[in-house]
Amino acid sequence: MSDARKREWHFYLDDMIDFAQKALTYTEGLRQIDFTTRQVIYDATLRNLELIGEAATHIPDEIRSAHPEIPWRMIIATRNRLIHGYLGIDNDTIWSIVSDDVPELLPLLKAMKNNIPS
Repeated sequence: MSDARKREWHFYLDDMIDFAQKALTYTEGLRQIDFTTRQVIYDATLRNLELIGEAATHIPDEIRSAHPEIPWRMIIATRNRLIHGYLGIDNDTIWSIVSDDVPELLPLLKAMKNNIPS
């Protein structure tokens, strides 16, 4: 792909926000047992967690370094574990990510977006 066709990094940030919002919408009002037994919601949520990590890989290193409040390495590592199924997927960990980490991440991503110079 030529540089002229390369996607601007801030569009990947927008994607991360969208994917995080989807994951939260899918799981809103659910308990962990509901989440893990409703296969379509579970699969859709996992996919969006994967996509958050994939989009994060397209944020340039210098931009990631300028925003250490966002756990870039953890986000990307989570994507890798989900995509490749290293040692299986632990439902307790996934639920913790969805119920604790994503709600904390979303405002950080939005704040980062709001601070991008026009």
